[in-house]
Amino acid sequence: MTFKIAGNITRRAGLAAGLALTSLLLAGLPAAAADYPERQVTLVVPFAAGGSTDVVARIIAQKMSDDLGQQVIIQNVAGAGGNIGADTVARAEPDGYTILMGTVATHALNPLILASTPYDAEKDFAPVSLLVVVPNVLVVNPALPVKTVAELIALLKAEPEKYSYASSGNGTPLHLSGELFKSMAGVDMQHVPYKGAGPALNDVLANQVPIMFDNLPSSSGHIKSGTLRALGVTTAERVPSFPDVPAIAEAIPGYETYTWNALFAPAGTPQPVIARLNASANAALADPAVVERMKEFSATIVGSTPEALGEHVHAEIAKWTPIVRDAKIKLD
Repeated sequence: MTFKIAGNITRRAGLAAGLALTSLLLAGLPAAAADYPERQVTLVVPFAAGGSTDVVARIIAQKMSDDLGQQVIIQNVAGAGGNIGADTVARAEPDGYTILMGTVATHALNPLILASTPYDAEKDFAPVSLLVVVPNVLVVNPALPVKTVAELIALLKAEPEKYSYASSGNGTPLHLSGELFKSMAGVDMQHVPYKGAGPALNDVLANQVPIMFDNLPSSSGHIKSGTLRALGVTTAERVPSFPDVPAIAEAIPGYETYTWNALFAPAGTPQPVIARLNASANAALADPAVVERMKEFSATIVGSTPEALGEHVHAEIAKWTPIVRDAKIKLD
């Protein structure tokens, strides 16, 4: 699968361009910027531990720590669909020591779905690099008597309002995946939001909530072990890591959602620091061990220049605006 970011840059071209540009920038850095970082860097993950964003962040942080010569530590700041963590970074000192693992939720969906957000997704952040694009997946507890998307739709129509589905929080891509499913399939389920995919998964595994839309990385181990049953991935086509799992679009033509992860710093962060972070992130993405880990759960590596990420965020807001409007999703 080749994912195109804004400006029609493919994954390979984007990663190569990012590495080339940052190499040129770093060659001319002043001494103060060349010494960055001189202490640990905090990477804020705006969701609870255990979800896809957390998984990607920890993989990238480990490699960036090696490259930067300072620890990149993960700080999980969950709540409000990612708003609290994102706002923490937006208000942080713009010195490169507090950065954000942003997502389609924090930088595209929340501004559209929520009545208000404490930050401006485009003005309050300095883009660093678009890292990966991640499929979502519809999973159920094996106790639920369905094995296909069609069977789930039939069950929900036969017993309306009886079943509920979990997500990582209000306004997240997983919430939107569920609402879009309801709208396009003509079914009803009660939404049960959590403060992250980890807590939601725990309740689905315990059959407290029978259905969940999750990021594929955080559910993949449970799918392989049989503790969760995957009914369909949310991308337009099947994914390489689970070729036997149909795309939901095979049962509901036109259905498609996904998430992505990207690094952001507070607006006003010096350009040489952005260049250093960009070079480190893109080098991590090129590491063979990271490539293999991402393949395990079908995350598509992108890697980009800061400018391309900025264009991507703008394009994503434009893309999701009519989808959110047509699905009539609005939260206080």
